[in-house]
Amino acid sequence: MGLFMDVHHMDGGVSAADVAGAHQKDVETQEQYGVDYQHYWVDEKNGKIFCLVEAPDAETAARVHREAHGLEADEIYPVTQGA
Repeated sequence: MGLFMDVHHMDGGVSAADVAGAHQKDVETQEQYGVDYQHYWVDEKNGKIFCLVEAPDAETAARVHREAHGLEADEIYPVTQGA
């Protein structure tokens, strides 16, 4: 399993409530793919969403987003978590 940070760039801003709803859909979909969307952060004004996910690979993480709500990340980075 790898740890990934994905980044979404939403034109015109984004609401934290909408992101919470999308995250809930990820949680409802993730188990069948062995994925764990752990945390997310939102910059409402600038339309940025950051998701921390544990997944077998980046494509599987993206698949959960695609199937759960269709909001695919613009970028996905493998990361190592620090303290």
